[in-house]
Amino acid sequence: MKKLTRALLTGLTLLLPVVLSLQVALWLITTLEGWLKSLWEIALPEQWYIPGLGALALVLLATGIGLSTRMWLLGRLWKMPGKLLERVPVISYIYNTIKDFVDMMGGKNFSEQSVVWVTLPQGQGRLLGIITKRGADKDSRLAQLIGDDELAVYLPMSYQAGGYMIIVKETQVERIDMEPGDALRLIMSAGLGQRVAKE
Repeated sequence: MKKLTRALLTGLTLLLPVVLSLQVALWLITTLEGWLKSLWEIALPEQWYIPGLGALALVLLATGIGLSTRMWLLGRLWKMPGKLLERVPVISYIYNTIKDFVDMMGGKNFSEQSVVWVTLPQGQGRLLGIITKRGADKDSRLAQLIGDDELAVYLPMSYQAGGYMIIVKETQVERIDMEPGDALRLIMSAGLGQRVAKE
């Protein structure tokens, strides 16, 4: 019985990540397809529509917007909807949370060498975190509230989108050569399944 239970658990650990990943990808594609299908039907006769054109349109649109942001006028134009959403009371919180999370996954808007070990009091362990602000850089409200020798460090939590921001002295951190997006994925998965690729 123990062997069968172990075999079942082993099979689930191999099968569930694949099934769930494909299910999430399928849900995302079908949702985007539903949203963008109506736009294609305006431009094309209904009989010309092929399933998948909606997702393709999103990829092409995102790529086109990404390339056009290099032009000064278009770059400002594409940022306008986000700036408007930032002024709407409840929507601004949702928008900024999603934007910060996406930026973090991509490693944007972080200081150089921003992934650090934070030493706990009395040296009883370490936490992996990401520097978000330095006190010496007085370019934000938060930086103005902390000392020149202090850092704001975001400590994500495993298996959920949440965490803590703590203020620590620079002497309490040890810098790591790692991209913020990689560190975030490592922490959120609690290090499980994060294997180094063999050459």
